[in-house]
Amino acid sequence: MTKAKILVVDDEEIVLKSCRKILKGGGHQVFTALSGQEAFELLEKEPFDIVITDMKMPGIDGMEVLEKVKEKYPDTIVIMITGYSTVQSAVQAMKLGAFDYIPKPFTPDEVLIVIEKALEKKSLIFENIYLRKELEAKYGFDNIIGNSPKMLEVYKLVRKVAPTDSTVLIRGESGTGKELIARAIHFNSHRKQKPFVPVDCGVFAQELLESELFGHVKGSFTGAIVTKPGLFEIADGGSIFLDEIGDINQNFQSKLLRVIQEREFTPVGGVNPKKVNLRFIVATNKDLEKMVEEKQFREDLFYRLNVFSITIPPLREKKDDIPLLAYHFFRKYAKEMNKNIKSISVDAMNMLNAYSWPGNVRQLENVIERAIVMAEGDTITTEHLPFAVKAETAHPDTPIPKTSKELKGTKKKVRESAVESIEKSFILDALTRNDWNITRSARDVGMQRSNFQALMRKYKIRIEK
Repeated sequence: MTKAKILVVDDEEIVLKSCRKILKGGGHQVFTALSGQEAFELLEKEPFDIVITDMKMPGIDGMEVLEKVKEKYPDTIVIMITGYSTVQSAVQAMKLGAFDYIPKPFTPDEVLIVIEKALEKKSLIFENIYLRKELEAKYGFDNIIGNSPKMLEVYKLVRKVAPTDSTVLIRGESGTGKELIARAIHFNSHRKQKPFVPVDCGVFAQELLESELFGHVKGSFTGAIVTKPGLFEIADGGSIFLDEIGDINQNFQSKLLRVIQEREFTPVGGVNPKKVNLRFIVATNKDLEKMVEEKQFREDLFYRLNVFSITIPPLREKKDDIPLLAYHFFRKYAKEMNKNIKSISVDAMNMLNAYSWPGNVRQLENVIERAIVMAEGDTITTEHLPFAVKAETAHPDTPIPKTSKELKGTKKKVRESAVESIEKSFILDALTRNDWNITRSARDVGMQRSNFQALMRKYKIRIEK
């Protein structure tokens, strides 16, 4: 059993002595107070996991102790001690926030069982808070990588739409990070304490998709041996993310339209509709306007979905973000694999910059993970990159100049591009070696901090928080 720091409040010394013996026998740290005022003085000095207080005490009674603790120390669990005549008051106290009550006279087992249940609840509360904070931090704006102008525009749109309940249509090629943006919208909205439920519409057969989303009642079809709630019901109060929305057939399109319009649905095999409070976020890599023209996608559904549209650019259109993303994945996988790899070579970074990335950010992440696996020294080099990247970038597609003037201009552009690539890699390499500490990085490469920061600003390199 988890050990706790417990404060027992009672005006009878014999009760305090009994509780102290029971709780210490259970391995807990125990403090006692003979009055509500003494309890408040102890609470101001140090935190407690649990407060056990008698209901009836002269002066400040148990209800006042409960009220003060819930107001000033909401993470502290309160348990009431009550005699037979005050059981009704103890039930009322539970409605006001007390966890449970212990009736007098009590046995050691009765006390320890209530304490164990209280600690289980506290553990679950803190686990949920921790997980929620982790999610909110993970999907905060500062943790979406990219400083290119097109990505800055995406952030601007996400910030505008996140606080609202508007339906959002996220467009972009496969691997561009549409679900990441959807999660950022949810976890920066007033619904962030409620569920975010992602659904890939492309992986389900259409007849199964309806059952997954709407749920079904027992006996509604072969294999429906129990009543099962659907994902719409599970997501109630939060956000549902329908990925690959362009893959649903027209029969299901009409049913989805009704859910969006009416915010209600009927489970498969059921007769009574259920109301839900949902925010819809959908995504597609298809041209929905063209599908509407070709009668493959309902026009009325399209307009319901296309309330607020965000288009995520493919990686080939935001080349400035490639080094940032590459080093982000580099740090992630080097840490996960416990490898002492310090940098990506200039030649390797040039190849990454020159590649077209048909699989977008997801492909880049896979390439970096593979390189970390392959690398044996302290640097990722071109030999650690997959053949597809090396083959495409071995001979960059530079137009052949036709005149002496064009040759001069081409040489200048190639030189400038090469210098920019080297400078950017130089800065990122230094930051990576020095755990992204600017002062140490500048000192390491022999530059003044102000000049080092100037290069960071030039290439829009920021320190992740």
